[in-house]
Amino acid sequence: MLDVLGLEPDDERVYRALLGRPNSTAVLLSDLLDAPQADLDAALRHLVGWGLVVRSADDLFTAAPPAMALGALISRRQDGLRMAEQALVTFAEEHRAAMTGNSISDLIEVVTGVDAIRHRFLQVQQAARTQVRTFITAPFVAVPPGENSAEPMALGRGVHFRAVLDRAVLAEPGIIADAIESMRNGVRLRVADQLPMKLVLADSDLGLVPLAVTPAGEPGAVLLHRSGLLDALDALFETVWRTAHPLELSGRGEAAATPVELGAEGPTDLDRQILGLLLAGLTDPTAAAQLGLSPRTLHRRLRRLMDIAGVRTRIQLGGHAVRHGWVEHR
Repeated sequence: MLDVLGLEPDDERVYRALLGRPNSTAVLLSDLLDAPQADLDAALRHLVGWGLVVRSADDLFTAAPPAMALGALISRRQDGLRMAEQALVTFAEEHRAAMTGNSISDLIEVVTGVDAIRHRFLQVQQAARTQVRTFITAPFVAVPPGENSAEPMALGRGVHFRAVLDRAVLAEPGIIADAIESMRNGVRLRVADQLPMKLVLADSDLGLVPLAVTPAGEPGAVLLHRSGLLDALDALFETVWRTAHPLELSGRGEAAATPVELGAEGPTDLDRQILGLLLAGLTDPTAAAQLGLSPRTLHRRLRRLMDIAGVRTRIQLGGHAVRHGWVEHR
């Protein structure tokens, strides 16, 4: 658990043992943890150096209060990360200046293999300072739904995410749950009838575009640095974004399958998810399957929505939903 702060597993074991045993000797700890004395001595030196353990003049060891010791350690690590972020900005500016006027081979990097593409996909998002924009299409080769670990970290830094999904992606297993989680975290999603490619853009500085599978059967991608081609992809994203349909899957961030009946006052979150998927172009069976409903339950809820809205057709229901804020509109 404490490895994120730079501690080794043995260090954490010793610290935990000392939390309830103040004024312990090294011999006692060695017997208690069944650890070699040399390893224990090394862990104690680390802990004393980190300020997590206090050593008395007669060689007794006591764990420092966690709120104080770990809090100080976390603060130092946060300060270090802030300094690293400032250095990143400086290095990025130096890199852009160095790349200006370089040959085309310096502006384009070909990446081959699933692992290498996944690594670059995560790196591009980690490099973003203000925004990440993506086109999401199937199949998912390098990063399946729910495995984009860089997204929550970037969101935590204040990076804004916008993504356009190919309509066919909404039928993929796991994509709805992943989309709901992303939207809860602040990601803005829209749906297009068909996207020309996969794409991820970090600010206006980096872009990753997949290539066709190589003759050897390996997938490939191109990493683009700032250039005219990257500017064109930037413009392409913004054009598609403006014409894509906003996707709403959860009004208040509750689980999609919450078994709440529709009240007379309006739709529940589950009803909003149904409307969002149908307005995005999914068929009834696909929408029902993605939300874990039977087609009969989906039809019953739609019928109830139509009764509340006072309409007779689904087209009228869609218009009513947009006008009355049941779903997002452009």
